[in-house]
Amino acid sequence: MTNDQLWEAIINLAKWLNLSCSGLAKLAGLDATTFNKSKRVNRFGEKRWPTTCSLAKVLNATGFGLAEFAEKFMPKPKR
Repeated sequence: MTNDQLWEAIINLAKWLNLSCSGLAKLAGLDATTFNKSKRVNRFGEKRWPTTCSLAKVLNATGFGLAEFAEKFMPKPKR
């Protein structure tokens, strides 16, 4: 799993629920800016990962388990 794949899975989940990333964050009880594009890179240009706490809150709010989330929303590796 790469950083980009995890962010894409979060975006895919939000789209599946007909939400924006901000809407998904709010549904999970997070700050609306949690999944903003600006939060995906630090001030040095290094990629940031979503926190496990944020991911857990999203999974709890949507009813998905980690394995189901990965299977349904993670992009499949190109071969």
